[in-house]
Amino acid sequence: MRIAVVADIHGNLLALERVREDLATRAPDLVLNLGDSVTSPLWPRETWELLETLGWATLRGNHDRWLTELAPEQRSPSIAFTQAALSPAQREALWRLPPALTPAPGVLAVHGTPASDTGYLLEDLADGRLALARPETVRGRLGGTDAGLVLCGHSHLQHLARIGGTVVLNPGSVGCPRYADNADPGVAEAGAPLAHYAVVTARQGRWDIELLALAYGWEEVARRATASGRPDWAAGFLR
Repeated sequence: MRIAVVADIHGNLLALERVREDLATRAPDLVLNLGDSVTSPLWPRETWELLETLGWATLRGNHDRWLTELAPEQRSPSIAFTQAALSPAQREALWRLPPALTPAPGVLAVHGTPASDTGYLLEDLADGRLALARPETVRGRLGGTDAGLVLCGHSHLQHLARIGGTVVLNPGSVGCPRYADNADPGVAEAGAPLAHYAVVTARQGRWDIELLALAYGWEEVARRATASGRPDWAAGFLR
Protein backbone atom coordinates (compact mmCIF):
# COMPACT_ATOMS: atom_id res chain seq x y z
CA MET A 1 0.00 0.00 0.00
CA ARG A 2 1.23 3.48 -0.85
CA ILE A 3 -0.10 6.50 1.07
CA ALA A 4 0.61 10.13 0.19
CA VAL A 5 0.49 12.40 3.23
CA VAL A 6 -0.14 16.14 3.04
CA ALA A 7 -0.77 18.65 5.84
CA ASP A 8 -1.13 22.34 6.60
CA ILE A 9 -2.06 23.57 3.13
CA HIS A 10 -3.27 26.85 4.65
CA GLY A 11 -5.06 28.16 1.59
CA ASN A 12 -1.99 28.07 -0.63
CA LEU A 13 -3.67 27.05 -3.85
CA LEU A 14 -0.48 27.24 -5.92
CA ALA A 15 1.41 24.88 -3.62
CA LEU A 16 -1.55 22.49 -3.55
CA GLU A 17 -1.72 22.41 -7.33
CA ARG A 18 2.02 21.65 -7.48
CA VAL A 19 1.59 18.72 -5.07
CA ARG A 20 -1.40 17.43 -7.02
CA GLU A 21 0.68 17.54 -10.20
CA ASP A 22 3.48 15.57 -8.56
CA LEU A 23 1.06 13.03 -7.10
CA ALA A 24 -0.13 12.18 -10.58
CA THR A 25 3.32 10.69 -11.24
CA ARG A 26 3.29 8.54 -8.08
CA ALA A 27 -0.15 6.87 -8.17
CA PRO A 28 -0.73 6.47 -4.41
CA ASP A 29 -3.52 4.20 -3.23
CA LEU A 30 -4.67 6.88 -0.81
CA VAL A 31 -4.01 10.56 -0.12
CA LEU A 32 -4.35 11.71 3.48
CA ASN A 33 -4.76 15.39 4.34
CA LEU A 34 -3.95 16.02 8.00
CA GLY A 35 -5.82 19.31 8.27
CA ASP A 36 -5.43 23.09 8.55
CA SER A 37 -6.49 23.24 4.94
CA VAL A 38 -7.55 26.81 4.28
CA THR A 39 -6.77 29.42 6.95
CA SER A 40 -4.63 32.15 5.37
CA PRO A 41 -4.77 35.53 3.61
CA LEU A 42 -4.41 33.65 0.30
CA TRP A 43 -7.05 31.53 -1.50
CA PRO A 44 -9.11 29.82 1.24
CA ARG A 45 -12.32 29.37 -0.75
CA GLU A 46 -10.59 28.27 -3.93
CA THR A 47 -8.43 25.82 -1.99
CA TRP A 48 -11.41 24.20 -0.28
CA GLU A 49 -13.33 23.99 -3.54
CA LEU A 50 -10.42 22.15 -5.14
CA LEU A 51 -10.04 19.80 -2.17
CA GLU A 52 -13.73 18.92 -2.36
CA THR A 53 -13.21 17.64 -5.89
CA LEU A 54 -10.14 15.53 -5.05
CA GLY A 55 -11.74 13.04 -2.70
CA TRP A 56 -8.78 12.93 -0.30
CA ALA A 57 -9.30 11.56 3.21
CA THR A 58 -9.17 14.75 5.27
CA LEU A 59 -8.86 15.49 8.98
CA ARG A 60 -9.90 18.56 10.91
CA GLY A 61 -7.01 20.68 12.14
CA ASN A 62 -7.16 23.27 14.88
CA HIS A 63 -7.58 26.09 12.36
CA ASP A 64 -10.45 24.26 10.66
CA ARG A 65 -12.12 23.98 14.06
CA TRP A 66 -11.37 27.58 15.07
CA LEU A 67 -13.16 28.92 11.99
CA THR A 68 -16.41 27.96 13.73
CA GLU A 69 -15.56 27.93 17.42
CA LEU A 70 -13.65 31.14 18.09
CA ALA A 71 -15.47 34.25 19.27
CA PRO A 72 -14.96 37.38 17.14
CA GLU A 73 -12.49 38.93 19.59
CA GLN A 74 -10.36 35.74 19.48
CA ARG A 75 -9.96 35.61 15.72
CA SER A 76 -6.57 36.28 14.18
CA PRO A 77 -6.42 38.32 10.95
CA SER A 78 -5.95 35.11 8.95
CA ILE A 79 -8.99 33.46 10.54
CA ALA A 80 -11.10 36.57 9.98
CA PHE A 81 -10.04 36.71 6.32
CA THR A 82 -10.84 33.02 5.86
CA GLN A 83 -14.21 33.21 7.58
CA ALA A 84 -15.23 36.03 5.27
CA ALA A 85 -14.12 34.08 2.20
CA LEU A 86 -16.00 30.88 3.03
CA SER A 87 -19.72 30.25 3.00
CA PRO A 88 -21.45 29.03 6.21
CA ALA A 89 -21.82 25.60 4.58
CA GLN A 90 -18.10 25.43 3.82
CA ARG A 91 -17.19 26.38 7.38
CA GLU A 92 -19.59 23.74 8.65
CA ALA A 93 -18.03 21.12 6.38
CA LEU A 94 -14.57 21.90 7.77
CA TRP A 95 -15.80 21.74 11.36
CA ARG A 96 -17.42 18.34 10.76
CA LEU A 97 -14.23 16.70 9.54
CA PRO A 98 -12.95 13.91 11.82
CA PRO A 99 -10.13 14.72 14.27
CA ALA A 100 -8.40 11.39 13.58
CA LEU A 101 -8.46 8.56 11.06
CA THR A 102 -7.23 4.97 10.92
CA PRO A 103 -6.94 4.60 7.13
CA ALA A 104 -5.25 1.19 7.24
CA PRO A 105 -4.43 -1.44 9.87
CA GLY A 106 -1.66 -0.16 12.12
CA VAL A 107 -1.87 3.42 10.81
CA LEU A 108 -3.12 6.39 12.86
CA ALA A 109 -3.51 9.88 11.38
CA VAL A 110 -3.94 12.98 13.58
CA HIS A 111 -3.33 16.69 13.18
CA GLY A 112 -1.29 17.40 16.31
CA THR A 113 -1.11 14.56 18.83
CA PRO A 114 -3.59 11.72 19.48
CA ALA A 115 -4.97 13.79 22.36
CA SER A 116 -4.86 17.36 21.00
CA ASP A 117 -5.03 19.20 17.68
CA THR A 118 -2.96 22.04 19.15
CA GLY A 119 -0.17 19.91 20.63
CA TYR A 120 3.13 19.17 18.94
CA LEU A 121 4.02 15.49 18.72
CA LEU A 122 7.66 15.61 17.58
CA GLU A 123 8.69 19.06 18.82
CA ASP A 124 8.93 21.23 21.93
CA LEU A 125 8.73 25.01 22.16
CA ALA A 126 12.04 26.52 23.22
CA ASP A 127 12.41 30.31 23.38
CA GLY A 128 9.58 30.72 20.90
CA ARG A 129 11.09 28.26 18.41
CA LEU A 130 10.47 24.58 17.83
CA ALA A 131 13.12 22.04 18.81
CA LEU A 132 12.94 18.28 18.37
CA ALA A 133 11.53 16.54 21.42
CA ARG A 134 13.25 13.72 23.31
CA PRO A 135 12.13 10.15 22.59
CA GLU A 136 10.56 9.69 26.02
CA THR A 137 8.54 12.88 25.52
CA VAL A 138 7.20 11.70 22.16
CA ARG A 139 6.46 8.28 23.66
CA GLY A 140 4.30 9.90 26.32
CA ARG A 141 2.43 11.97 23.75
CA LEU A 142 1.66 8.87 21.70
CA GLY A 143 -0.53 7.79 24.60
CA GLY A 144 0.04 4.07 24.35
CA THR A 145 -1.13 3.71 20.76
CA ASP A 146 -0.26 0.37 19.17
CA ALA A 147 -0.10 1.86 15.67
CA GLY A 148 3.07 1.07 13.77
CA LEU A 149 2.80 4.33 11.81
CA VAL A 150 1.52 7.63 13.23
CA LEU A 151 1.05 10.57 10.87
CA CYS A 152 0.93 14.10 12.28
CA GLY A 153 1.11 17.72 11.15
CA HIS A 154 0.62 21.06 12.93
CA SER A 155 4.27 22.10 13.37
CA HIS A 156 4.88 22.54 9.61
CA LEU A 157 8.28 20.89 10.13
CA GLN A 158 9.09 17.85 7.99
CA HIS A 159 10.56 15.16 10.21
CA LEU A 160 10.28 11.49 11.12
CA ALA A 161 11.31 9.43 14.12
CA ARG A 162 11.10 5.85 15.34
CA ILE A 163 9.84 5.50 18.90
CA GLY A 164 9.91 1.90 20.02
CA GLY A 165 7.91 0.04 17.41
CA THR A 166 6.20 3.16 16.07
CA VAL A 167 7.32 5.34 13.17
CA VAL A 168 6.10 8.94 13.55
CA LEU A 169 6.00 11.07 10.41
CA ASN A 170 5.30 14.76 9.93
CA PRO A 171 5.20 15.45 6.17
CA GLY A 172 5.77 19.18 6.63
CA SER A 173 3.53 21.93 5.36
CA VAL A 174 2.27 22.04 1.79
CA GLY A 175 1.54 25.73 1.83
CA CYS A 176 3.00 27.64 4.75
CA PRO A 177 6.54 27.78 6.15
CA ARG A 178 6.02 28.10 9.89
CA TYR A 179 7.66 31.49 9.91
CA ALA A 180 5.22 32.83 7.29
CA ASP A 181 2.54 33.25 9.96
CA ASN A 182 4.89 34.60 12.62
CA ALA A 183 5.14 38.37 12.42
CA ASP A 184 8.19 38.45 14.69
CA PRO A 185 11.24 37.21 12.75
CA GLY A 186 13.22 37.14 15.97
CA VAL A 187 11.42 34.00 17.13
CA ALA A 188 10.99 32.26 13.79
CA GLU A 189 12.85 29.19 12.61
CA ALA A 190 14.73 29.20 9.36
CA GLY A 191 12.74 27.44 6.68
CA ALA A 192 11.89 27.25 3.01
CA PRO A 193 8.68 28.04 1.10
CA LEU A 194 8.72 24.79 -0.89
CA ALA A 195 5.60 22.59 -0.92
CA HIS A 196 6.37 19.72 1.45
CA TYR A 197 4.67 16.35 1.62
CA ALA A 198 5.56 12.66 2.01
CA VAL A 199 4.83 9.26 0.51
CA VAL A 200 4.91 6.08 2.61
CA THR A 201 4.93 2.62 1.06
CA ALA A 202 4.38 -0.67 2.90
CA ARG A 203 7.34 -2.97 2.38
CA GLN A 204 7.36 -6.40 4.08
CA GLY A 205 5.85 -5.15 7.30
CA ARG A 206 7.81 -1.89 7.33
CA TRP A 207 7.48 1.49 5.65
CA ASP A 208 9.58 3.13 2.98
CA ILE A 209 9.28 6.91 3.43
CA GLU A 210 9.95 9.60 0.84
CA LEU A 211 10.17 13.18 2.12
CA LEU A 212 9.43 15.60 -0.71
CA ALA A 213 9.85 19.36 -1.15
CA LEU A 214 8.66 20.89 -4.42
CA ALA A 215 9.42 24.23 -6.02
CA TYR A 216 6.60 26.40 -7.37
CA GLY A 217 5.87 30.10 -7.88
CA TRP A 218 5.86 31.27 -4.27
CA GLU A 219 6.53 34.87 -5.36
CA GLU A 220 2.92 34.96 -6.54
CA VAL A 221 1.85 33.73 -3.11
CA ALA A 222 3.73 36.63 -1.55
CA ARG A 223 2.01 39.07 -3.92
CA ARG A 224 -1.38 37.63 -2.98
CA ALA A 225 -0.64 37.99 0.74
CA THR A 226 0.49 41.59 0.23
CA ALA A 227 -2.67 42.40 -1.74
CA SER A 228 -4.68 40.95 1.16
CA GLY A 229 -3.01 43.38 3.56
CA ARG A 230 -0.53 40.88 5.03
CA PRO A 231 3.03 41.89 4.14
CA ASP A 232 4.17 40.02 7.25
CA TRP A 233 2.88 36.76 5.73
CA ALA A 234 4.37 37.64 2.35
CA ALA A 235 7.81 38.13 3.93
CA GLY A 236 7.82 34.52 5.03
CA PHE A 237 7.92 33.41 1.40
CA LEU A 238 10.66 35.83 0.36
CA ARG A 239 13.20 36.06 3.20
